[in-house]
Amino acid sequence: MSGLFFRVAEQNRAALAFYLDGKMCTGLEGDTVLTAVLVHKTQLRTSEFDGAPRAGFCMMGACQDCWIWLETGERIRACSTLIYEGMRLCSQAGATA
Repeated sequence: MSGLFFRVAEQNRAALAFYLDGKMCTGLEGDTVLTAVLVHKTQLRTSEFDGAPRAGFCMMGACQDCWIWLETGERIRACSTLIYEGMRLCSQAGATA
């Protein structure tokens, strides 16, 4: 997969496996969910209002543009939540992998 972000530095951190919409991906220890997802995809999710692609906006947890869901249904802010080993994410509310 080709993502919106491309790593140019800090590539020597420990790799972590996580799942996005049922597909295994990898992030690096210390990555936010937003960074880990956008290394693999060009968008985080689509807007529930008009279907437009969303990829974060304020990057400090204030705007709600980076919402993403855990498989359990819990909504998290991708810009301020750290990725962890085995994390299971869904790019749309109510989706299951």
